[in-house]
Amino acid sequence: MATVYLSAKLPAIATKILDQAKLDYEVFDGEGLITKDELLKHVGDCQVLITPLSTQVDRDVIDAAPQLKLIANFGAGFNNIDAKYARSKGIDVTNTPFVSSTATAEVACGLMIALMRRIVEGDHRMRTIGFDGWAPLFFLGHELAGKTLGIVGLGSIGSAVAKRMHAFNMKIIYTQRHQADPATEAACSAEYVSLDELLKRADVVTLHCPLTDETHHMIDADQLKLMKSSAVLINCARGPVISEAAVLDALNKGEIAGAALDVYEAEPEVDDAFKKLDNVILTPHIGNASVEARDVMGKIVANNAVAALQGDLVKYVVNK
Repeated sequence: MATVYLSAKLPAIATKILDQAKLDYEVFDGEGLITKDELLKHVGDCQVLITPLSTQVDRDVIDAAPQLKLIANFGAGFNNIDAKYARSKGIDVTNTPFVSSTATAEVACGLMIALMRRIVEGDHRMRTIGFDGWAPLFFLGHELAGKTLGIVGLGSIGSAVAKRMHAFNMKIIYTQRHQADPATEAACSAEYVSLDELLKRADVVTLHCPLTDETHHMIDADQLKLMKSSAVLINCARGPVISEAAVLDALNKGEIAGAALDVYEAEPEVDDAFKKLDNVILTPHIGNASVEARDVMGKIVANNAVAALQGDLVKYVVNK
């Protein structure tokens, strides 16, 4: 067995760094995502596990790797890892923060534009029944200019979204546990409000908060009823931040005008009922799926693997 195990194929820059450090590593090369049984077969002697956020690293996996020093998660989130249990075993858990901000913000902004201007719906129409020609009242959408954007979580991604959509002449309001500092607010031209006020005022609600016990289903039936019937919901955070059942119900009742989802409660599964709705856009968790972001993420996990095995400090430890 190898010293370093990669439970998924990563950008070439990652293995190049491992090669340059002359580390002994093995990469899962099977089809699809690695299964738990397959993962358990390969971690017995490994000291570093590099894994994507789609791989669950629970107590069973950690216990199966008695020499493990580091779990380097390829992703900003780390809900897939039992980080607290890893700490009890003296194992560092790291993530790849910050580098996803631009990529994820671009996708969130793209989804807003596509949803409000019915771009995906229009593409589908042209690939199927087509249209009879330009007409004054045909296929109307809504401009973003002059509308209010409500951002839940003004962190690095939320701030990047705010800056971009402020350039579209949107009014920016936001909510989170604590108010941001004045400089951050000024850079985004953002106003701090409560969640309830945000939901009542916003024409577009976009979620950029972490998944915690407090944020699980923070958007459910009661919150959706506060939104304007003309408002839309964007989720590029984590699937369980919303109640998908409640969102479906709100869409079917016309309580909100549309939704765009890049993440899902039971990912990678998505409720088939969403697929039947024209006012819903579904993307396969591509928030940070840019060559640029993934290359930087690859550098971070590989450099942390080298550091851990050379006795140096690793970066971005999330379970200190």
